[in-house]
Amino acid sequence: MARKQERFTVSRRKKILEGIYEAGEVLISDLSKEFSVSEVTIRNDLEYLERKNQLIRVRGGAIHSDNLVGVDQRLTEKNRLHKIEKAAIGRKAASLIREGETIIVDSGSTTAEVVKHLGGMRQLNVITNALNIANMLTAYVNINVIIPGGYLRQNSMSLVGPLAEKNLRAFYVDKLFLSTDGFDTTQGIFTPNIDEAHLNAIMIDISREVILVTDSSKFKRRSLAFICTVDKIKTVVTDKNIPEDDRKRLEQAGVEVLIA
Repeated sequence: MARKQERFTVSRRKKILEGIYEAGEVLISDLSKEFSVSEVTIRNDLEYLERKNQLIRVRGGAIHSDNLVGVDQRLTEKNRLHKIEKAAIGRKAASLIREGETIIVDSGSTTAEVVKHLGGMRQLNVITNALNIANMLTAYVNINVIIPGGYLRQNSMSLVGPLAEKNLRAFYVDKLFLSTDGFDTTQGIFTPNIDEAHLNAIMIDISREVILVTDSSKFKRRSLAFICTVDKIKTVVTDKNIPEDDRKRLEQAGVEVLIA
């Protein structure tokens, strides 16, 4: 009986993947009806397949992993992805920060991991357009927090727009910690949102060093809005699964690649 149930589970998960490949997305409610199982069972299936990097769970269903960079995901959904890698990347990136510097921390789930390791700083200025990151920084009494203003993007909990852009141009900073949704090492870095891309470009212009913090799943992907070319980036902090050809291309371009 157990082996029969196991065959059903394998077959169901295979059909779920086939549905995602064909339509690009699936809904939990539809799958529950199609396979005559509970929504809890379907959620377990999707969780299993996500751990295998075969899909990405989103609210109410799942999407094909190849479609991820084209989707303007909510921060809460991004936070679930590649947690171990992001934590290690954040720790490694934070070690690059020196006392007394002025840095920018971009919005994103990986940049938030950088902030978790700033508690030991005695003096630091941090500019951020991300409300969740600004809230995290309030725990550190020795860090000056600067928020440039703007209008709120709910998906990323970030402030963007003309006000943010104007205020950012008043600063010159030592280091920018930047995240990305897509990284094609032959072209540059990308994001699904045009406003985010424009603000990121200004951050790059006012920064002495650009440090990209990104897990390896973002490589070989592009999205709607272009941010910058590879030559603007000084350092990439990523995990050990970075494609070897991308690593070589970055190093040949003079970009330092740090593996967390």
